[in-house]
Amino acid sequence: MRRRLLLSYLTITVLVLIGLEVPLGISFAHSERRRLEESVRQDAVTLATRAEEDLESGPDAAGLAELRSLVSRYARENGDRVVVANANGHGLASNEPADIEPEHDDVLEPPEIARALDGHETSGTRYSHELGANLSYVAIPVKSGNRVIGAVRASRSMASVDRRVRNNWLLLATIGGAVLAVVFLVSLVVARSVTRPLAGLGRAAARLGDGELDARAPVPSGPTEVRLLAQEFNTTAAQLEALVNAQQSFVADASHQLRTPLAALRLRLENLESEVNPVAADDVEGARAEVERLSRLVDGLLTLARAERNPSTPVDVDVGAVLAGRRDAWLAFAAERDVTIEADDARGLWAHATPERLEQVLDNLLNNALEVAPSGTTVRLSAHGDRDLVRVTVRDAGPGMTDAERARAFDRFWRSPSSASDNGGFGLGLAIVRQLINADGGSVDLAAAPGGGLEAVLTLRRGTHPAEISPRSGTADPA
Repeated sequence: MRRRLLLSYLTITVLVLIGLEVPLGISFAHSERRRLEESVRQDAVTLATRAEEDLESGPDAAGLAELRSLVSRYARENGDRVVVANANGHGLASNEPADIEPEHDDVLEPPEIARALDGHETSGTRYSHELGANLSYVAIPVKSGNRVIGAVRASRSMASVDRRVRNNWLLLATIGGAVLAVVFLVSLVVARSVTRPLAGLGRAAARLGDGELDARAPVPSGPTEVRLLAQEFNTTAAQLEALVNAQQSFVADASHQLRTPLAALRLRLENLESEVNPVAADDVEGARAEVERLSRLVDGLLTLARAERNPSTPVDVDVGAVLAGRRDAWLAFAAERDVTIEADDARGLWAHATPERLEQVLDNLLNNALEVAPSGTTVRLSAHGDRDLVRVTVRDAGPGMTDAERARAFDRFWRSPSSASDNGGFGLGLAIVRQLINADGGSVDLAAAPGGGLEAVLTLRRGTHPAEISPRSGTADPA
């Protein structure tokens, strides 16, 4: 955004400078050229007035010498190049490089002389290869009454005019560059005053989107609109935090309060089982099963609410020890289902996680895997790491999931239509897994396992073995 603001400011400035300086430069160039042309014309008129008497009566030697002297003086004083011709086009006086003698019989070549002898005043510019510059010329007829008796052409180099015009363009360009530099600096300050609070607002919005409900944007002292936007964002974030906390508190409190009456109801049903007749025994057993199922639902909701509310305090956890411990804990349950649990040797691999959360996550994943694993198959626990991350994988040989099912698997209360258990969980296990892993800065994904089945992949930040920490510096020991 800062770049777009700077570009817009500079574009407007460039357009304004072009609109002001280009007409000014063109006007100055035209003015200088008109001034030069008028000066040359005035010299030509003066010479034509002086030469009229000699051209009308025919110049004698003294008059011709005086005319040539006058032409030479103009050349010295004004830098003019002058040609005086009679009615026949014969040159009488000139300060051109090849002087024209009175007895010269050739007609002069420049077309403006011929037009002047026809009675037309002619002006314009021509490039002189001899001078290496443009010439401004004026050719006027010399008349006696209505009769043309000669012509005078005066020309002057435009080098000095071109130099002044060029210097003026350079001055305008310098002024324009200085203005652009000042506008750039001012625009940079203005753009930063606008984009800096917006950047802070964007960071706060990103933190809020990542689940940090206490994220707030700094309220700037800059533009009123940005300040009001930051205040409105903070107000909205505070209201959102209050609503989410209220919802989480309600779920946690309701789940906690439901556990006591459900336990009492289950106890009463267990006591009734020995007192009812055999006809009603099935109904009591069914009611007790439903109470137990409802208790598991309440426990799941309470676990999820605690996962959302409790702060995350990750430390370095031995992944190999966790995998071995979870394998040993679930071996008996797996044996009842004729399923084998294998765990890779991941000794020396450490991950950054909150204590006991990784165990809880693996318990949920192992429970799901054992629920769907066919008899005689293997559930495998594996882990590997690179420089920054550790990936823990739980793989089963069950029916797996489609792409659409994997996309919804982490939604609360969603269960796969292909679930093998009719009285299993309530679709909260994977939601709890994702909440716990995300709180530790990790992620969880589901993928199709090679050869069939499902593969759950946990990604966590890599930790450091305590023995690798130098007690003096607190950094990794190079050895």
